[in-house]
Amino acid sequence: MKRYILPLMALALLVSSGCRIQVDKSKDGEDKNVKIDTPMGGLHVKTNDLTAADVGLPVYPGAQIVPDHDNDKAADIHMGFGKWQLRVKVVNYQTPDSQDQVLTFYRKSLGRYGDVIECNHDSPVGTPTSTREGLTCSEHNKSVHVDEGDDLSLRAGSKHHQHLVGFKKGNSGNTKFALVELQLPDGIDDNDSSSSQ
Repeated sequence: MKRYILPLMALALLVSSGCRIQVDKSKDGEDKNVKIDTPMGGLHVKTNDLTAADVGLPVYPGAQIVPDHDNDKAADIHMGFGKWQLRVKVVNYQTPDSQDQVLTFYRKSLGRYGDVIECNHDSPVGTPTSTREGLTCSEHNKSVHVDEGDDLSLRAGSKHHQHLVGFKKGNSGNTKFALVELQLPDGIDDNDSSSSQ
């Protein structure tokens, strides 16, 4: 019984503080969009309504949107409490073309956001090893985990506003990849003395 007290107290606090909750269901009855608003801030989650353009990148020619392991094709998560704002947008694609072809395409496309780094997990591949804005291959793991891919990724931007293309392992013969835009709150890397925006 004790394990239910804290969640019930939290729910009572939300209800008493003017919390508004809205959940939209998909055709098969699953939660599709969720909005939680309080006087202090809120959380908004939308699934399956995004495209590459919403992430700020072009679609690889002929690529098709595909669901991830949770059966979501895309997600837009926005959490904000005053000046503290976090936003993650993800869209999943696949193409019969090779990973090298997709890498070449997005290396050029990501160039609009500055330097592009290539990462194998948290380690840089080739040069540059960081962007002029201070983004490194290990940067995203310090603050927010985004499963943008299993191994290889391309990244551009700063520690606070990143664009990523992550490549997922698959045994279907297709190249699977995720397009990600990540906006982190200011001060999230204050423990890092070398931080820059």
